[in-house]
Amino acid sequence: MGNESSMIPAIGGTKFETDEIRRLAKRFKKMDLDKNGSLCVEEFMALPELQQNPLVQRVIDVFDQDGNGEIDFKEFLEGMSQLSLQGDQETKLKFAFRIYDMDNDGFISNGELFQVLKMMVGTNLKESQLQQIVDKTILFADQDKDGKISYEEFRAVVNHEVVGKMGVDSQDI
Repeated sequence: MGNESSMIPAIGGTKFETDEIRRLAKRFKKMDLDKNGSLCVEEFMALPELQQNPLVQRVIDVFDQDGNGEIDFKEFLEGMSQLSLQGDQETKLKFAFRIYDMDNDGFISNGELFQVLKMMVGTNLKESQLQQIVDKTILFADQDKDGKISYEEFRAVVNHEVVGKMGVDSQDI
């Protein structure tokens, strides 16, 4: 994988300064337990702060741009940039939308919303209760009445204050 500074020129378009990229590269190498240059789900889950997060798999899926099931350093850096405190609200909103848009078709279906909410609530709600919440959410957000939520519809109903606070400080990584 080489040293950290060899990774920096290859990464563009992130919100990070060079020293932050170096710090993230060191963290990435530390997380890469099998030293293969990429992170699998198990390596992400080795972080205590992520072990209790029910959406880790979805975050990994969104980070994984090439769909190979692992996150290379470029994907890691670009993903972290989307969640960075320096990131803009629109980027964070698109990231949040992609968490729900599991099939990447540009829409959140009833089934996708159900699956993601199920990940979040676990067994705290009966499936029938959860389905009622999903159905009401779709009815509320679906302005064009096509049975699914587009990005524009999502954007219109999401609490932008919450999205604005969504982020990771690169110092904490």
